[in-house]
Amino acid sequence: MSESTARTPGPERALLVGVDISSKPSRADGTVVSLTDSLEELAALADSAQAVVVATAIQKRDRLDAATQVGSGKLEEIRAEVALHEADVVIFDRELTPSQQRNLEKALDVKIIDRTQLILDIFASRARTREGQLQVELAQLSYLLPRLAGRGIGMSGQGGGIGTRGPGETQLETDRRKIASRIKIIKRNLEAVRAGRSIQRHQRQSVPLATIALVGYTNAGKSTLFNRLTGASVLSDSKMFATLDPTVRHITLPSNRRVLLSDTVGFIRNLPTTLVKAFRATLEEVVQAELLLHVVDVSSPQSSEQTARVSEVLAEIGADETPQILVLNKIDVLPEGSFDADTAAQRILSENEREVATRAAGVSARTGQGFNELLALIDRTLSLDPVSSAVFRFPIGEGAPLNLLHERARVTKTNYTGDYCEVEAETPQSIRRRLAPYLISDPLLTS
Repeated sequence: MSESTARTPGPERALLVGVDISSKPSRADGTVVSLTDSLEELAALADSAQAVVVATAIQKRDRLDAATQVGSGKLEEIRAEVALHEADVVIFDRELTPSQQRNLEKALDVKIIDRTQLILDIFASRARTREGQLQVELAQLSYLLPRLAGRGIGMSGQGGGIGTRGPGETQLETDRRKIASRIKIIKRNLEAVRAGRSIQRHQRQSVPLATIALVGYTNAGKSTLFNRLTGASVLSDSKMFATLDPTVRHITLPSNRRVLLSDTVGFIRNLPTTLVKAFRATLEEVVQAELLLHVVDVSSPQSSEQTARVSEVLAEIGADETPQILVLNKIDVLPEGSFDADTAAQRILSENEREVATRAAGVSARTGQGFNELLALIDRTLSLDPVSSAVFRFPIGEGAPLNLLHERARVTKTNYTGDYCEVEAETPQSIRRRLAPYLISDPLLTS
C-alpha cells in the first residue's frame, strides 16, 4: 500500500463472523438464541475493546467446518471483505480450536480472535486491583497454553542455566513450561487472596451484617443501581464489563438495619469457563451472600434469555439456591402504565427460576423510581438478624442505650412515664440482644 493511500492510524477495524448452526440449541434448556442477537452483543464487546466494526459475515451450516468453521467458499468471501474494508482483525462469535485459528490466520493473513479472546482482552483492560489482574492473567494463560503450537509465540529467547537445558528442547516446550510455571504461581497468589477474603468475611460475620450481592447480565445497570443505593462512585457506562473489580459498601435499610452490598462483574452469554474458574475468589462474594439482587434490564427484548444465562452461571458457582429478589431495572423507559412487576417476572423467569426469585421489584436506577419499595422488600426478605417490633423501657438518666436504639432501629412510638421512657421500635435481633435488660415486650422471645 502506497504512502498516499495508507490508512490513518486509529482504532482497529474489525470484521465479525457468525456461524448459524440452526439444528443445534444455543442454550442448555434447548432453546435457540438468535444469531443476530449474538452478533449484536459481539459488536458491543468489540466496541468495549475500542474496535470499530466495519462488516459482518454470516454463514449457515448444518455443522461447523472442522478446519475453519465456515468452509472454503465462505472463507474466500471473508478474504474479499477483509481486503475491501481494510480490516485489522477478524472476530469469530464461536470459540475457535487451536487448529482452526492457525488455519484462518494462514488463509486470511490477518489477526484472528474469537469471542473468548475478546472478552479476555476487555477484562485485561478493566482490571484495576492486583486480584483482578491476577485473575485475568490466569484466564489468559489457561486459554493460551493449548494454542501455542504453530503460532510462532515466543515468551522470551531460550536461555541457559538450570531448568532451561535439555536434549532437543524446542522453544515451544520452553514456552509451555514457562506458562505452566507462571500459572502455578498465580494460583498460589490467588489462594492467598482467597484466604485474605475469608479472614475479612469472618471478621464481617462476627458482627451480624448481612451481605447482599448484585448479580446480573452485563450492562443491566448494576453499577448505576449500586451507586444510587450506596452513594458510591463506581464506574458505570454503556460499555460491557465497565466494572470488573468487586466493590463492597454499607447501606441502611428502612428498619435502620445495616447491611453490606457488593457489586460484582456482569455475566454474559458464553462466558468462558476459564474466566468462571479464574474469578472464583471474586465470585465467592456471591456464593457467601445471604441474598442476591438479580438485576434485569426489563426493557431488553432478550431479558428472558439473559436472565437464564445468569442463572446458569449461578448454578456453576453453587449459588443457584440462594434467595433472590428480581430487580426489574429501567422501568422509566417503558410506556407509562404498562409495567407490572409480577407480570414481568412471569414473562422473564422460567418455572425453576421462579422457585428461587420469589419476589420482584421494579426500579429505575437512573431516576431512583421504586427504590423505597425495593429497600422495604430487602428488609422483609433478609433472614439474617431478623427485624421485629419490640418495646423497651429506659430510665430517663440512661441516654446511651436509647441513642443506640435510635441509631440502629426504626423507632415507631415514644412515651414518657415518670422516670422512664418507653419506646416501641422495629429492631434487629442483634440490637434486641444488646438491649435485653431494657426489654419489656419481644414477640420473638414470647413465641
